[in-house]
Amino acid sequence: MSTAASTESRELTPVSAESLAALLVAGKRPPRPGSLSTSLTFGWRAVLKIKHVPEQLFDVTAFPIMNLLMFTYLFGGALAGSPGDYIQYVLPGILVMSVVMITMYTGVSVNTDIEKGVFDRFRSLPIWRPSAMVGYLLGDALRYTIASVVMLTVGLILGYRPGGGPGGVIAGIALLLVFSFALSWIWTMFGLLLRTEKSVMSVSMMVIFPLTFLSNVFVDPKTMPGWLQVFVNNSPITHLATGVRGLMAGEWPAHDIAWSLGWAALFLLVFGPVTMRLYNRK
Repeated sequence: MSTAASTESRELTPVSAESLAALLVAGKRPPRPGSLSTSLTFGWRAVLKIKHVPEQLFDVTAFPIMNLLMFTYLFGGALAGSPGDYIQYVLPGILVMSVVMITMYTGVSVNTDIEKGVFDRFRSLPIWRPSAMVGYLLGDALRYTIASVVMLTVGLILGYRPGGGPGGVIAGIALLLVFSFALSWIWTMFGLLLRTEKSVMSVSMMVIFPLTFLSNVFVDPKTMPGWLQVFVNNSPITHLATGVRGLMAGEWPAHDIAWSLGWAALFLLVFGPVTMRLYNRK
């Protein structure tokens, strides 16, 4: 009883507003993080999500391998005389198709975070505003690289021999990564516009599927009807596939490389600002 009485009778020391303010602002304010560091931080966050959910790598490993095996051995003999000859043509094309298709998951990831309310926290942070978007794209660039390495490894086992050597392969993958980074801004815009991740996937597939198949990924456009050749020869996927195929073969298809980089610049200039405007108003 005496202990309780003494505790109740003990008075708290009054704290003045001046002393509290001095305590709160005594330390030096940390500098605001730069755009590069915040973008890399969000990119690392995307990598950690892959680490905790490794099933996300299924679409960049099993799916490209399955496509390569099916098209090589099902159609190789009919289209090129033998699977060994056909894989020299089709592997760069399937590599382009596989990486372009998985770019849509950037928009799916953005939409998922919006539904969970994570973006509300990101918007309140004193950081460079586009860093969250750039971080998603940087994290997905790792997925594109993994898909490329897996495809090339399997292709070498099946008999693919790039005439350009390691330098040509690296140049082809670099061109593919630049184009895919720019293309991802379109699906990021869809992730901000649409209400569910299923809607994002459906709309993205409606665009990607005909765009990749109506190209020279699998066959030479010369075998197609004239009216279809007009579309296929001017498709951004055709220019990209031809550029990647040429670089890996040891050639320098300057025309298609320029077109691929031009399409990438157009995607960034058009959909980058639109995406950020939607993000700021979301």
